[in-house]
Amino acid sequence: MSRYENTKSKIVNGKTYYKTTIYSEVPLRNDDIYIITQTGDRLDNLAYEFYGSPSHWWFIAKVNGLSSMNVEGGVQLRIPKSIQNAIGT
Repeated sequence: MSRYENTKSKIVNGKTYYKTTIYSEVPLRNDDIYIITQTGDRLDNLAYEFYGSPSHWWFIAKVNGLSSMNVEGGVQLRIPKSIQNAIGT
């Protein structure tokens, strides 16, 4: 699933421009995973570990209100079990 799969876009002079992607809130679920980060953890590595693809790092960032792929050690992160809610409009 592409991050911009459902985002409206337009092509100008052969270049694709995406409009702002709006993501719905990801509801809390009983099967969510909670981890405490270690020094050196990065969201792309965590996405690979939990979802099998580093390209879903942004979903973990969105769920946890982060704006960077790098995370300090000792931070609790919520990792949704599924990426089914990683759909924007």
